Order: sequence, then structure tokens, then C-alpha cells
Amino acid sequence: MATTLLMGVVGSTAYGLATEGSDQDMLGIYLADPAEVCGLRGPDVLNGSTVRTDPDVTLHELYKFATLALKGNPTVSELLWLDAYTVATEAGRALVEAREAFLSTPCVRSAYGGYAMQQARKLAARHDGSAGDAVSLPRRTAKHGRHCLRLLRQARTLLATGHLVIDMTAQREELFAVGELAAADPQAFAELFEKEMAALDAVDSVLPEAPDRARVEGLLVELRLADLRAARTPG
Repeated sequence: MATTLLMGVVGSTAYGLATEGSDQDMLGIYLADPAEVCGLRGPDVLNGSTVRTDPDVTLHELYKFATLALKGNPTVSELLWLDAYTVATEAGRALVEAREAFLSTPCVRSAYGGYAMQQARKLAARHDGSAGDAVSLPRRTAKHGRHCLRLLRQARTLLATGHLVIDMTAQREELFAVGELAAADPQAFAELFEKEMAALDAVDSVLPEAPDRARVEGLLVELRLADLRAARTPG
């Protein structure tokens, strides 16, 4: 039987950027059933995810989560830096305690900068008329604009301090203003985006050049073996 190790509210709610129409997104980590891991479907099971709606919940198997986090994936990485959790087992807390081991300068720069660039390209596509749906276009453009800036600001702080700040409430007004700028003046937003990217590139990072893969590996083995022993214990 799969076991949920860690789960919490992520996305706009966690960032302090939720609006009246925002969904509440939840993200978590689970350990797959040991019997399934050991069977023929083992590789597929280890790379598994489950997605539910109403409410929106995404759970990644521990192995998949770890491989994504080691690459600096912003969406999964934030789970280890939340202020509170809806589920936090002893194993889940161990992952939180080891969160620095997943970090590295090249991956943070590449993942956060790359993801922000993807958002910026979506904005450009909308302004050149290729995105369609003109009714909701300004709202979606503003959302992507503010999340572009959020990603770059989070990355700068993470590189400079080694700490990922999730709650961006203190910058909420500025982020929403930038979102409106993205919707109203794409050229001005593009210029601002370039400045923010340059600021990210200029940060002197305190993070290591490579994640502590040995620590992550040791923790994953420890958690997997503990789960296997528990599954074999009667009662």
C-alpha cells in the first residue's frame, strides 16, 4: 500500500498571490507499495505520479520527486520549503531536514531561469495573436507576468542566501503591478524581464556547484528499507 510522506498547499496560495478565482493546489510525496516496486513494473512505479481534482492534488513517488528536485525543478522543490504541512510523517520531515542537499547553483539558475523564460515566451505568443481566447487573455497574461517575476526573485534569494522563500506577500503589490504591465505593455515587460534575468545572472551564489547526491541517495535508501521492514512486520 502506498504511503503519503509529505503534503502541503503550494502554488498561488502558498505564495500569497491567490485571487478570488484561484484554485488551491496541493503537492505531496508518497512511497509506492514495496511489492509493486520489486515487481516487473518497478521502474514505472518509481516514476509514478497521481493526480486528483476537486481539490487539485498531485503526488509524486519518492524516487521521481527526488530526481526532479535534484534538477532544481521549481514546482516540486517548493514542497520542502513550506511553512506548514497537511501531512508530515517522520520520513517526510527527514526529507525537509535534508532539503539543502538537493540544491546546486547550476540547476537553480537553469531551472528557475528556464521556467521563467518559458512563461515569458507564452506571453510573447499571446501578444502576437497565436494564443486565442481574447476574453480571458489579459487575465492569463497578467498571471504569467507576475509568476515570471516571482520565479526570478525566488531564484535570486535562493542563490544569495541558500533559502527558498515561498511566501511572497511582501512583494504582492509589485508582482501584481508587473502582471498588469505584461498585459498592457509587452515591450516594457520584456525590458523589465531582461533586467531581472541580468540581476539573476549577477548573483554570487552561496550554493554548491553540485547537489549532495550521496546524502540524498542515503536518505532514499534508508526510507525505502524502513518502509520494506514495516511492510514485513506482522500486525
